[in-house]
Amino acid sequence: MPIVVPMELRHLRYLLAVAEHGNFTRAAQALHVSQPTLSQQVKQLERSLRVQLLDRSGRTVRLTDAGEAFARYARRALQDLAAAERAVLDVQDLSRGTLRLAMTPTFTAYLAGPLVAEFHERHPGITMEISELTQDQIEAALLDDRLDLGIAFDDSRRPAVAATPLFVEALGLVVGAAHPCAGHPGPLPVGELDIDRGAYRLALLTRDFATRLHVDGYLAEHRVRPHIAVEADSISALVEIVSRGTLATVLPEAIAREQPRLYPVPVEPALPARTVVLLHRDAAYRGAAARAFTELATGWAKARGLTGGNPLA
Repeated sequence: MPIVVPMELRHLRYLLAVAEHGNFTRAAQALHVSQPTLSQQVKQLERSLRVQLLDRSGRTVRLTDAGEAFARYARRALQDLAAAERAVLDVQDLSRGTLRLAMTPTFTAYLAGPLVAEFHERHPGITMEISELTQDQIEAALLDDRLDLGIAFDDSRRPAVAATPLFVEALGLVVGAAHPCAGHPGPLPVGELDIDRGAYRLALLTRDFATRLHVDGYLAEHRVRPHIAVEADSISALVEIVSRGTLATVLPEAIAREQPRLYPVPVEPALPARTVVLLHRDAAYRGAAARAFTELATGWAKARGLTGGNPLA
């Protein structure tokens, strides 16, 4: 009878690494083990399960059908184990620990600074890992247990992602001093943004941003075809472009208020507000650091009168 080697955690990690890199050499480098050792360990796992998990026949190593089925459970097992380890090591007095936080790009412009600074002041022993991701990436990372919390919008969410409301964010049209409509006294009919009117050329975020999709939906609802002259993947770039020229843009009012070179132009009807939420994986263990940050963020919003459906103003 063949000798069956008991399955160990390293077998799971090695298999998933090869599947991710599609190559034994690159996987071995990422794992800091020798390529022969990695290959031997994966073969041991296959002998233990009595099934071929990897297809080695092509230029790229890939999972077989059996390997795909096994890998799903292997990933889940490693995620659960990592969560269990954090639960055991979690320090309730917050003297040490780690918080993995991500937010969509618009929030790094005005939320990351005050929230992260205040959290660090309260809990200097906690190491914070801050990422800037799209909402889809945040939700995927939460489900894969690569994040503890995410700051995004209360749009359509994946079923296993839960949300804690923080505040309501308002958006507004702004222009620079050189724009002829700077200091526009009354509401601007949204139809004036149509390309046929020609008065407003826009600089907007790219369609990778939730804010851009929100603006596109608003304009489409009112049958406005905008003249989009510039697309940028940075809030700071938009601020510089608009403040120095004759283009207009749409920004969260919280950002626009902090820019003395930008002038609001009220639009009728107003752009719809959005609810900002703190996302986490539903039913997952939340450590002391994640709970403390949730309490801080909700308290920060409440202290500024941003909760209860009141827009940032």
